[in-house]
Amino acid sequence: MSNALVKTDFNFPGQKSVYHGKVRDVYNIKDEYLVMVVSDRISAFDVVLPEGIPYKGQVLNQIAEKFLNATSDIVPNWKIATPDPMVTVGHMCEPFKVEMVIRGYLTGHAWREYRDGKRTICGVPMPDGMVENQKFEEPLLTPTTKADQGHDEDISREEIIAQGIVDEAEYEQLEAYTRALFQRGTEIAAEKGLILVDTKYEFGKKDGKIYLIDEIHTPDSSRYFYAEGYEERLEKGEKQKQLSKEFVRQWLIQNGFQGKEGQQIPEMTESYVGEVSERYIELYENIIGEGFQKADISDIVKRIDENVTKYINDQL
Repeated sequence: MSNALVKTDFNFPGQKSVYHGKVRDVYNIKDEYLVMVVSDRISAFDVVLPEGIPYKGQVLNQIAEKFLNATSDIVPNWKIATPDPMVTVGHMCEPFKVEMVIRGYLTGHAWREYRDGKRTICGVPMPDGMVENQKFEEPLLTPTTKADQGHDEDISREEIIAQGIVDEAEYEQLEAYTRALFQRGTEIAAEKGLILVDTKYEFGKKDGKIYLIDEIHTPDSSRYFYAEGYEERLEKGEKQKQLSKEFVRQWLIQNGFQGKEGQQIPEMTESYVGEVSERYIELYENIIGEGFQKADISDIVKRIDENVTKYINDQL
């Protein structure tokens, strides 16, 4: 249907193994470095959708690159280089088995829980009388377990420590990093007329040191609202104008799919795939504040293979 990278099967110099995730394919180089290829696959409700989205991988990789650079004074991160628009090379870390989700506003999963009558999420209380998309007085930390397969599950701070998933001292450090990263992301978004609504961070360890790993502040891991008109829409009970993957989830819900057994993924037409691609590019240009430079996608596999192989041979 289109030039989108949906499958990879590289054999890079020094390669030991490869992990194919929902969106990212991660290659282990010499048990020391990772080559993360951000594909054009798109997932929602923990299901990979049948069509790839042109330029999505480039958008995600380049947004993450810029935010990793912009937050490296807060916490060390895994990135060493980006030898291709869709690839990051970095340190191989042992991941913590939790995702640090932080929410500044009552929306998405938190709103669906709230709407159904729940007033705590991950052991954190939510006040009565709130409306959808309303700002919390203080951002809520709502971690999830990091599932190897299937759904991530909400978990409380107390359960994480009690179960020994992360020890208390390290968990407190992860919390501190999460709040500082979210504050930085909020400030950068505000400069671009956006609101960073919620996001998630993943952390790992190498040689006893904590690193920020994976992506950061991308539309797959974060939700953004446009600041202009936010208050008016909130007062009128209208949907917020947003830049995130939520519009894909809403399209799926409207077409009868929420990842539940027996449900069929609706057809993704060429025009819909093009619309999703344009939305990803729109987010890039808004959050980064510069025009998106489309990479040559005439032969993505060859381009990546040549760029990464040259980098490994020259640098690693």
